[in-house]
Amino acid sequence: MKKLFIGFLAAFLFCGSLQTQAQNDGVTLYFSTEEMPDLIKCLPPPPDTIGVDFGHDIMRYMWGKTQRCDSVRAALVFRDAMWNYDSLFSVFSVPFGIEISKEGTPEIYKYLVNSLSTIDQTRVKPKSFYHRKRPFERFHEHMLTRYEEAELSGEGSYPSGHSQRGYAAALLLSEVNPAKADTIMARGYMYGESRVIAGAHWQSDVDASRLCAAIGLVRLHTSSAFLEQLAKAQAEFKQLTGELPSTDDASQFVNITDVVPDAILEIRYYSTYNFVGARVDGYLEPIALLTRQAADSLRAVSDDLMKQGYRLKIFDAYRPQCAVDHFVRWAADVNDTLMKPYFYPDVPRDKLFELGYIAKKSGHTRGSTVDLTLFDMATEKEVDMGGTFDWFGRESHPDFGGNPNTGKYKPNDHITAEQFHNRMILREAMMRHGFKPIGEEWWHFTLKNEPFPNTYFTFPVKKL
Repeated sequence: MKKLFIGFLAAFLFCGSLQTQAQNDGVTLYFSTEEMPDLIKCLPPPPDTIGVDFGHDIMRYMWGKTQRCDSVRAALVFRDAMWNYDSLFSVFSVPFGIEISKEGTPEIYKYLVNSLSTIDQTRVKPKSFYHRKRPFERFHEHMLTRYEEAELSGEGSYPSGHSQRGYAAALLLSEVNPAKADTIMARGYMYGESRVIAGAHWQSDVDASRLCAAIGLVRLHTSSAFLEQLAKAQAEFKQLTGELPSTDDASQFVNITDVVPDAILEIRYYSTYNFVGARVDGYLEPIALLTRQAADSLRAVSDDLMKQGYRLKIFDAYRPQCAVDHFVRWAADVNDTLMKPYFYPDVPRDKLFELGYIAKKSGHTRGSTVDLTLFDMATEKEVDMGGTFDWFGRESHPDFGGNPNTGKYKPNDHITAEQFHNRMILREAMMRHGFKPIGEEWWHFTLKNEPFPNTYFTFPVKKL
């Protein structure tokens, strides 16, 4: 009885540390441990040591040892043994279809971390309650992943935390990309098998953990916060894979000059002076459109810069999908090099997509992105930024010539201190009023809280 009490006390303290750690790491738990299902009541007890089921566990343990001779499978065991979220997400990036990271897929990352942190809590109580010996402990043999032995000894084997987390990740990712559910779930199944091969768990531990993952996910579906984050993750996935819905509804857009009357327009894609060398599809008039929210923020930028002696000069804003499609067709014609000397002299035509200069889906098409520069009211000339709009090259990067975060110039042969400073004037004003820059183009900014992050528009550019 005393051992049982100590076990429960340890579980209680561990759950508390999980929740504290989650709060410290900025993780949002959808439910507390007490609000999640009690797995002791949900799961059957682990097999006793004299039954048929335990015989099956022993047979699977022996099978796992044979798999260690396969160098490829053994490598997966080591990879799957890593107990951190980034390693777990790396495992699933290939079957999922895109790389999962905090920076590249923030909504999917948040969805996974919050969900898994909530589900993770449920394994602690049954582990402590049953306190089952692990295979390597019972047989006094080494695990394949020997470095884990000291940490796992005496911890309890039923259910498997790794297997629960891996299978839960597979279930969660299958909801974001159901088209790849078969390959995602197959990898989740292998993730559990890795724990049998390692000698860390019995097969019945792993089987129970898959049930634990499913039970946890069912509970999450009763949380409105979880469902909201799931929707964000699904939208982000569709955006990154080019599967977002499109519409020709222009009702939420405005003419920029109606909101920012001091703006100067030089709509390059209406002219022939652009990297294509021809008027681009969808540009019916030399005007610029933005969503009302982006235009209002741009007015604040204009008012700010006017006090410093500058006007805004706009090269492009909303861009219809047909224009992006035109870019894609142009890029496929490797014989068309008319504008190469002016816009991409050092970049091979077939590398424009790979290097990120052209994409099949553009943020401009969502209606809250603008390409612009400064116009000096005193000299009545465009401000020298050390490079032209739509120049495909390293020189266009905001960090070329200095650190854009500190504004400190780094001497070089291509851009002067004044030119770098001019870029920073524009960048800082845009950021002050709610726009975010990108790392490839000093002229490109998107409203942080864009109103249509998941929609691509198709109506042409003409006066509204």
